[in-house]
Amino acid sequence: MRADAEALHQRITESVALLRRHLDWDAAVRKLDELNARAEDPSLWSDAGGAQKVMRERGRLADQVEGVRRLEQSVADAIELVELAEAEGDAATADAAVADLQALAAEAARRETESLLSGEADSNDCFVEVNAGAGGTDAQDWAEMLLRMYQRWAEAHGCKVTLTEENPGEEAGLKSATIQVSGPNAYGWLKTETGVHRLVRISPFGGNDKRQTSFASVYVYPVVDDKIEIDINPADLRTDTFRASGAGGQHVNKTESGVRFTHIPTGIVVASTQDRSQHRNRAIAMDMLRARLYELELSKREAINAATEAGKTDIGWGHQIRSYVLQPYQLVKDLRTGVEKGNPQAVLDGDLDEFMAAALAQRVGATRSEASAAAR
Repeated sequence: MRADAEALHQRITESVALLRRHLDWDAAVRKLDELNARAEDPSLWSDAGGAQKVMRERGRLADQVEGVRRLEQSVADAIELVELAEAEGDAATADAAVADLQALAAEAARRETESLLSGEADSNDCFVEVNAGAGGTDAQDWAEMLLRMYQRWAEAHGCKVTLTEENPGEEAGLKSATIQVSGPNAYGWLKTETGVHRLVRISPFGGNDKRQTSFASVYVYPVVDDKIEIDINPADLRTDTFRASGAGGQHVNKTESGVRFTHIPTGIVVASTQDRSQHRNRAIAMDMLRARLYELELSKREAINAATEAGKTDIGWGHQIRSYVLQPYQLVKDLRTGVEKGNPQAVLDGDLDEFMAAALAQRVGATRSEASAAAR
């Protein structure tokens, strides 16, 4: 068989082996059978909320299990076609089959990365909080650029984006902002973006044509669903109400619709100005607080809390996870994984998948050598 077909076959085999391993294949197949049986039970819909959760879980698991089965069958068909074409001397058909294998290898690699999203909250929606750091107006402008970057990424992946809180800068940009990203595995992907982000460019505000370095921090935490219980003692909370700033009409400017909670034991602060109703903002802020407390517990379990806290408390030199250089050259480099891209504008327009995949693989310790071992 052709060497390129053999190499692609081996690559896909390694990816499929890792997919099966991460899915815990036998358990996943049994679980899918159980969910299919529940979905056919008419009594399931007596609880609409519970039924929707079952159907979401069924859809997620079916995509994983059936995706692996389709990959295996498609690869077998393509390899058989290559062998037949070679036996008959049909180079065009062999080339077409190899092209199919290349597409299957790309799909296998994507699914391999998605299989790493196995954390207990990875499938949840999430909040993305951006805060300007060192750099004055430039940093506030940089914070707004980062927020736009994540909005673009989310939209490209079919996620819904809701602006939850926004604190505009004095001259331009944002001092801070929080968005909620709702979609498949939103937290699993975006959690890798937590940390300090550094921008190097010619300042559009300084007027002296000198390079300016700016910093902003990103903090991602999952939306907590009904399955997760977070107890909050009302005595541990300080509640402040305030007039929301920015757009929103006369109502926003005349009433204290914004709500801010400070959780005294942890120092966590959350705020919502999303709604005109103070009651609704109070509920949103409470959801955010529950999510932050849950993420804090997740961080402790994953032994990354120290790094997270360092990123939140010192938004400046020596703490960045990624550098975005626009001058004197064009480069975005992730300092954790070494992944580089020479087109910063594409990255700022939401092209983040390669950075996320590499950081995710590093975070869970997944390596190609593990895949090879599993295949053997």
